Parts: sequence; structure tokens; C-alpha cells
Amino acid sequence: MLKNKRFLIVAVIFFFLSIALNFPFPHEYPIGQELSSALNFPIKTINGVNYIGITGLVLFGISLFFLVKSLEKFHLRMVLIAFLMVVFLPMEMVSAYQKTFATGINAVEYERKSSMCLFEMKDEITLYANCQLPFENHSNQAVQFNIEFYEKYLFEDDYPMLSLLNDGGPYEVILHGKERKVVTIETEIDLSKSGRGSLSGEAWGVNIKIKDGDRVRKL
Repeated sequence: MLKNKRFLIVAVIFFFLSIALNFPFPHEYPIGQELSSALNFPIKTINGVNYIGITGLVLFGISLFFLVKSLEKFHLRMVLIAFLMVVFLPMEMVSAYQKTFATGINAVEYERKSSMCLFEMKDEITLYANCQLPFENHSNQAVQFNIEFYEKYLFEDDYPMLSLLNDGGPYEVILHGKERKVVTIETEIDLSKSGRGSLSGEAWGVNIKIKDGDRVRKL
């Protein structure tokens, strides 16, 4: 079955490089994006093309090329397995790490897809906000952290409503060992300081930062 061992080794190296570049931990965005930002490399082109995603795809393509070259048969089967691994392996690795070795905020899972915030005016200048944020602590030890909100994407006519929530912070959370709970955050925001009039709306898939001292995760 194996025709060239060196090609197989090269295929494995490029495969894990492609995964590492797009590995979704400790932040919601890939490691490659964090490194690019730290080194001041552009992440996207003017037209919105993602350099990190394209680079990861090229590395994965190279790994498939050497994988096929290294085998005498079962090419299609192994390529299909590689596709399944690149899709599911990163999240499985994150889950396994959080359930075994992770400590502190690294052991905290945030179910962002199930999160939401509701905004409505209480009176002419007061905005009331109610957020439901689901968390799970995979470690056996209690974890304490603060929550901050941030805007991931803003269009031209959008107003940074999530960032307004930080005026009522910091929001401190304590999760006991193996605890899973929905954290409710309620606050009132004085809009007279921002110069805005009436605001209302809902936000789903809320982007947050969890902080414990100098340790920060963007989720």
C-alpha cells in the first residue's frame, strides 16, 4: 500500500500545518490570524479574500498531493479520510484538551451560537440590556473570570451596541467544577453620554472576551 515513505511524512507535515494555521483555540478565530495580527501582516485583501484561509487551503492541497504520491492504492479512500479529518479533527482536539489538561479559562467552553442579547428603551435616555450567555467549565476546579463585549463586524450604518454593555461592567462570573450554566447579564445604559437617541434590537451569536488577570480569550 505504501509506495514512498518520505512523501507520506511530507504529506503529514503539510496536513498538520494546515490544521495549525486554522486551529480555533484559544480564541474563536484561527491561530494564523492572531500571528498575522501580531506581525502586522494583512489578514484580508481589499476585496475580502482571507489570506489565512487561502494559505491553509493551499497547504492542505499540497498534503493531499504528497499523500496520493505516497500510496500505491486506496487513493480516493485516503483523500476522503483526510477531508473528514481536516473538518472534524480540530474541534475534537480542542474538546479533548479542555476535558483533560486545560485549566482556568482555557477549560471554559462558550456556546456562542446559543447566546443572545436583547436591547430595549426603558425611558427616553435609558437603554435596558439583557444577555443570556451559556458556558461550561470542563475542569474539576472552579474558574473565575470577567466578561467584556466586542463587535466583530460593523457595517456602515451599524452602531456598536454590544460595546455599550461594557459601561456596566466588569461582569464577574464564577463557574464551579464541571458546571454548566447560562449566565444572565442585565444592565442599564445612559445614552445621553453617547449622544444617541432611541436604540433597540437583538443580537445573536454574541462575541465576548473572557479575562482572568493577563489571560484573555476572544470567543
